[in-house]
Amino acid sequence: MKTIRLSIALTGALFFSLIGNSSIAQTAPVAETPPASPTGAAVAPKGASDATSLMKRSRENQKPMDRAQVESWLESVSRLIEQSSAAKQIEDSGVAAALQKREEARALLKAAKEALDRGDIVKPQEILPQASHKFVEAARLAAPEQITAGKQQTDFNARLESVKSLYGAYTRVASEKSAKQGVAETKRSIDKALTEAEQLGKSGKYVEGRAVLDKAYLLAKAALSSLRSGDTLVRTLNFASKEEEYHYELDRNDTHQMLIRVLLAEKRNAAEVDGMVRDFMDKAKALRSEAEAAAQRKDFAAAIKLLEDSTGELVRAIRNAGVFIPG
Repeated sequence: MKTIRLSIALTGALFFSLIGNSSIAQTAPVAETPPASPTGAAVAPKGASDATSLMKRSRENQKPMDRAQVESWLESVSRLIEQSSAAKQIEDSGVAAALQKREEARALLKAAKEALDRGDIVKPQEILPQASHKFVEAARLAAPEQITAGKQQTDFNARLESVKSLYGAYTRVASEKSAKQGVAETKRSIDKALTEAEQLGKSGKYVEGRAVLDKAYLLAKAALSSLRSGDTLVRTLNFASKEEEYHYELDRNDTHQMLIRVLLAEKRNAAEVDGMVRDFMDKAKALRSEAEAAAQRKDFAAAIKLLEDSTGELVRAIRNAGVFIPG
């Protein structure tokens, strides 16, 4: 079992003993200054010997505890649940299961306090170990590595749905057009990426799968936007103004620049390929600058044409590097 390293007002070994030794957690109160044993002898574990001392103490504490000891134990568990860094970690995690376990620990702590208020010092000794264990379960659920893994899976699933949605839109629009050039090849590329990503996801490799999905997303986005090249799909793209169309073309240009970064990263390790890609990108950059200048003059019609030419240079860079994309 992987120990959760939580620094609290106690020493580390005290809290670790709660996690790793059920015999200790069931019998030993956790306190900054441990109460005296029932026989009156002070028990004060120190430094690296804490866990060993607590194990010895757990055996001693099979004897009934007095009210002062129970009160000290209750106070220690209360600090653990409410004030420790573990408590803050649970709050900050936002993990519903961890927050629920902490609430269960709080309920048990409240029951122990109510029993003590009634003069019952036996019942709290049964309840407090349960409260501590509930809190430890909460802390485990809120452990950073588990939160990270959960977030990676959530992000992967969200991106997978986005790709499928965009791919579905591309397929529908492509079926409405008479020109089918590149559609079959694009669909094969996206299908292949989806299959690879889903296999990685099933293996728990969400980071690697997300990287594959990011490429598929950009490819689907670029493919969908390219379907309007040469003619306007009135029903699919109905711009309110030339300025709105200009911003659409800006986004399309940005998408192809990102495609170069993600699709050609490895291929550009070859100096010849990198030089070729740079030439196309320089032309695209110059054309985009002209487009932005035209937009500043409110000549959006000219800006749109220049941006289309710029994106065309980026498409040529990708294709000449050996990667087919529509455009």
